[in-house]
Amino acid sequence: MKFVYNNQTLKSRRKELRKSETDSERLLWKYLRNKRFYGIKFLRQYSVGPYILDFYCPDSRLAIELDGGGHTETDQKIYDRERTSYLRDKDIKVIRFWNTDVLKNTEAVLEKIKSKLKIIE
Repeated sequence: MKFVYNNQTLKSRRKELRKSETDSERLLWKYLRNKRFYGIKFLRQYSVGPYILDFYCPDSRLAIELDGGGHTETDQKIYDRERTSYLRDKDIKVIRFWNTDVLKNTEAVLEKIKSKLKIIE
């Protein structure tokens, strides 16, 4: 399979995901959109190969994934591991957060993203 960023065949699915975002995605996007987070550009529902990432920072090659309760299921854990392995093979770092952490500990989530991006104030 040819490696493709923002695969056009996934365009309608990405659009659907943006329209049906979770509360945690909506909240985190409020902080990341329009370069609000330290002037860094983030994209949402961006595809890399066959996968659609919740958020992606192209300059730092960082994927941010938000996980709900379904990610505790065995099949989903296997899928997540395969996906993370694929992205790491493409030199993309992956950071995962539980939806509840984004909603209840937003500042800690933002600090972890900041740390992963190696931002120094």
